[in-house]
Amino acid sequence: MSVTDPIADMLTRIRNGAKAKRRAVDIPASKLKREIARILLERSYIKHYEEFADGKQGIIRVFLRYNKDDKSVISGIDRISRPGLRRYINSSEAPYMGRRKHGMTIISTSSGVMTNIDAGRRRLGGELICRVW
Repeated sequence: MSVTDPIADMLTRIRNGAKAKRRAVDIPASKLKREIARILLERSYIKHYEEFADGKQGIIRVFLRYNKDDKSVISGIDRISRPGLRRYINSSEAPYMGRRKHGMTIISTSSGVMTNIDAGRRRLGGELICRVW
């Protein structure tokens, strides 16, 4: 099945899995999706992730994290830039993206995929991928 926006599909799978209290969700793999999963793991939004070969592009299994009250750690996750409307920021705007909802913004920069805080420290701008809180 062809998906127009694979990143939005990944974020929707994580959002729906968290709402349904699923332990894990499976996502078709790509380099960008691996980097997004790595950042979510570093910032403790997910427990961990595993990669499986399926003879095609592979699968990333993301294990979701819940607190003691069985509430998801991810309150919300939104796609910002999309294929029909790309959104970019410069280096001076990077540290302030995502602070509105006390979360983080994931940015694709010339030095790789990173959070808005890391991009601000390195004085890098780039494409806004998603916001997580």
